[in-house]
Amino acid sequence: MSEPIPIVGRGFYYEDLRPGFRFRTHRRTIAESDLAAFVNLTWLTEELFAVAVKSGDDSSRAIKGRPVPGALVYAFAEGLLLPSMQDTGLAFLNATLDVKGPTVVGDTIHVEAEVTEDRLTSKGDRGLVRFANKVVNQEGRTVLEYNPLRMLMRKP
Repeated sequence: MSEPIPIVGRGFYYEDLRPGFRFRTHRRTIAESDLAAFVNLTWLTEELFAVAVKSGDDSSRAIKGRPVPGALVYAFAEGLLLPSMQDTGLAFLNATLDVKGPTVVGDTIHVEAEVTEDRLTSKGDRGLVRFANKVVNQEGRTVLEYNPLRMLMRKP
């Protein structure tokens, strides 16, 4: 009997991830339509995000460009990371989140992830892995950091 053919796009298993292991995601440019959809979906009515300022009328704003909520940046980061846990991720358990700088419409972001901790659950049938994730823009600036603890499947 031959070995099963691996499925392309399957995420990392617990055994694949050890402290110090690093990877980065693909990139994603944030569009005006992304901001509009996110504001409408979440009903995040903060005028900073929900009201467009005409060009030339934004001299009072500390952020140049059309800012997007940190929650949108975080949500996009999780979407970019999805392939790393596709079919193997069991739970997102907790995280702290720190917005490091502004993100605006037109920015292109990616995530740089590093495993900082791993351990088996008390039953030993799955593993817990903590990451240090940095969301980085096109200029190489970190705009958001968070450290999710995820529960992952063990290899069959």
